[in-house]
Amino acid sequence: MSGAEDDLEATERALVDALRRGDRVAFDAVYDRFRARLFTFLARLSGDRALAEDLTQETFVRLARKASELSPDTRLRAWLYAVARNLHHDHRRRRLLDLDRLQSLALWPEHRAPTTSPLDLTEADETRRRLEHALLRVPEPMREALLLVVVEGLSHEEAATILALRPDAVRQRVSRARALLREALDAPKPRAVSTLPNTSKPSRTPS
Repeated sequence: MSGAEDDLEATERALVDALRRGDRVAFDAVYDRFRARLFTFLARLSGDRALAEDLTQETFVRLARKASELSPDTRLRAWLYAVARNLHHDHRRRRLLDLDRLQSLALWPEHRAPTTSPLDLTEADETRRRLEHALLRVPEPMREALLLVVVEGLSHEEAATILALRPDAVRQRVSRARALLREALDAPKPRAVSTLPNTSKPSRTPS
């Protein structure tokens, strides 16, 4: 384990200990540390930013309610992602999402690199749109594995705990998700059909 991972684990243990004692400052620190990443994860998973905001808040409500019951060895980051994922699945069971509507929603966070021209900005937006649409074409079981491991940076073991899978099964899902995402991004874009009216004059037939 690297020094950075040791520091992260020590910080999480300290936060868990404080949460178990009902420390409000610790709860605020956890909220500030994880809220944005949980929101992004849920937005990418669900395709609905408003729903992601609701589920993010509900995740922290669950934390507030369960804080005193946390085990001292709780892996806090994995615990939060597991709660967020379960809340999303509960929502899907209660109400089927309108997949057609998802295609028009923005899923990726606004961490846009500095651009120098309107052309750069247009190309960045087009790339993001293609990623959004390609991600939505990856089946959810593989999409959530990809998001947890590749985007959120969880280990295969942590993701396996969240998804109730073996680590090798998580690796397979991530690999398959990468392949599907690559296929979707490499697929040729449909050619635009011109809708301009034909302004040429018809040739006159000699009488």
